[in-house]
Amino acid sequence: MEDIIDKFEKGAENALTALKGQLAKVRTGRANVAILDGISVDYYGTPTPLNQVANLSTPEPRVILVQAWEKNLLPDIEKAIIGANIGLTPQNDSKVIRLSIPALTEDRRKELLKQARKMGEECKIAIRNQRRDANEVLKKSEKAKKISEDESKRAQEDVQKHTDDRVKEVDTVISIKEEEIMTV
Repeated sequence: MEDIIDKFEKGAENALTALKGQLAKVRTGRANVAILDGISVDYYGTPTPLNQVANLSTPEPRVILVQAWEKNLLPDIEKAIIGANIGLTPQNDSKVIRLSIPALTEDRRKELLKQARKMGEECKIAIRNQRRDANEVLKKSEKAKKISEDESKRAQEDVQKHTDDRVKEVDTVISIKEEEIMTV
């Protein structure tokens, strides 16, 4: 029973971690280097994550600074950022690349809110699917007489409690992101 609940917990935790990763990439009006996660640069013929060939920082609230460790990589980094289609135009001054984050319009903020809520709902669905899988395993164990009916009911109640806690956690993460998006 504990293995089933642990497996459920790991699955729910993975769904929550994935949600946080997705939300970090959603652009707000504030600079965040997580926007650049997933961008690969051609480093001597090998696709390499941007954060492994350059220093990424936010010296100002609306600016991301990309400082390549090798100056000859700046054009490749610039090309990779443009190719990633993240909606930012790199400004290369032959020493560093600056990415200015434009202020969001009200319509864009509402669109981002919908996107964040959709991601939250998908995460909740993933958590509920984990709950369903755990409950199915518990019911099969009960039918196979591996556990008693009372143990099965207790375990299902425990799984439901964990599900409710994770769903509340998702709601909290989403509300924080919504506040971030709506902050001008």
